[in-house]
Amino acid sequence: MAELYVVATPIGNLADLSERAVEILKSADLIACEDTRTSSVLLSHIGARGKTVSNHKFNEKEKAAYIAERIKNENLTAAIITDAGTPCISDPGYELIKEARNSGIKIIGIPGACAATVAVSISGLKVSSWTFVGFLPKKKGEFDAELEKIALSDVNTFVIYETPIRIIDTIKALYEKFGNCELFVANDLTKKFERHYTGTTREIINELVVNEKSGKGEYVVVMNKNADVKRVEDEISAEARIFDRVIKGVTIKDAVNELSKKFPKNDLYKAGLKVKDLIK
Repeated sequence: MAELYVVATPIGNLADLSERAVEILKSADLIACEDTRTSSVLLSHIGARGKTVSNHKFNEKEKAAYIAERIKNENLTAAIITDAGTPCISDPGYELIKEARNSGIKIIGIPGACAATVAVSISGLKVSSWTFVGFLPKKKGEFDAELEKIALSDVNTFVIYETPIRIIDTIKALYEKFGNCELFVANDLTKKFERHYTGTTREIINELVVNEKSGKGEYVVVMNKNADVKRVEDEISAEARIFDRVIKGVTIKDAVNELSKKFPKNDLYKAGLKVKDLIK
């Protein structure tokens, strides 16, 4: 019988691939991959030699019918994988799975890694229910509309994926929209240099600004939108004070001049240079 296995793959550590997933990938006649070059590393690692075909977000609509037809007509055991994590969770897969199901092909899920569930489980935040957002839109209008949907939702906890290039700007936007709420931010989950940031929005902005390596690796943000946590002013670093004003439209120079009435100007000047370097 023609079958399509939807296989979750590791999000960083290859050892996280289950024995069942290895068995399926090694025995599959055809493997649909988000990027065949990326998947070749994993498939070579486990000794899987099934024929691969590309199935990414730019071609999956036109490829879905062709791949499903092959699986059905040739009575194949096939699998679909993405570069990392579970297909259809902010990754391609929907079109092929829908086409396969409509063609009468048996669909079987092989569970495994998903950055969202890993982040929620280790966040330390009290989560009774949560909403998966995935990557926020790049266009400002759509981005703002998505944040408004989050604001209007009855759900309190949201999980957002973000790239290293946009992470600071995104958390800045969360601060503008939801105030100093409670966050857990994970960077490079399951990889060698995995890092966690826990605290309020402003505290995490501060940590990212001063961390020279914050511009590397993928991010998962778990946000408790209604926990507007107040902090004593003296606990806030010079970088955070400046950034707090910059995201409200004040220039770095004016922020330094304003804050110098209360805090050492030399420290503020150095902090201003760091902020300028990271938001340019």
